[in-house]
Amino acid sequence: MGIFSKLFGSSADIDKQLEDQYVPVFQMMGMSLSQAKSTFHDMFKLAKEEAQAEGTLNLPQNLGDILLKKNSVILAKRRKEGVRDEDIRWWMNRHELDRKMMIKFDDISKLGLFKKLLEENHLSDEEAMKEVRKWFPDYGDPEDTTYTAGDDRPLPFELKDRINIYIQKRYQTDPDQYKREIEESSSFNALIRREIKKGNI
Repeated sequence: MGIFSKLFGSSADIDKQLEDQYVPVFQMMGMSLSQAKSTFHDMFKLAKEEAQAEGTLNLPQNLGDILLKKNSVILAKRRKEGVRDEDIRWWMNRHELDRKMMIKFDDISKLGLFKKLLEENHLSDEEAMKEVRKWFPDYGDPEDTTYTAGDDRPLPFELKDRINIYIQKRYQTDPDQYKREIEESSSFNALIRREIKKGNI
């Protein structure tokens, strides 16, 4: 399982639980303890402000179970993308701030590569963004074709854990072949959709 697979119990101390999870990760990325704590608190503040603005801060932590019982239209659309019931529970039974922090952590990783491509490789914004999409999964509403279309469209967040496990496995078992497949794909999302169809994810 990925480093962010853990489901938290009580929502009363979600900030402390998330801090204990993220600060060591930031330290592994080369930050000092004070930098790691500062980065976490900045991210957490933004996540909380977003949730409050969206009115999602107090969503029930068994939302996945509730949605599965209702068998909503949204879930039917997710299932067409390869999402399973256990994926829905994994993502939707989390605290809203846990979900938002995962998204923000992804954004930091993508932004790091984007800036590097601009500064060191001298790519244009468009070229750099295309390269970022080749190396990182892009999550969101699969029906959103604002920036991408076809198999490059956003992947459902519910697939995140399975995709993380897949990435880790490929890096450990056949890194060279894996990198070739990434390079030859129009985007990381296109590679993932192919792998889902093959039953590899």
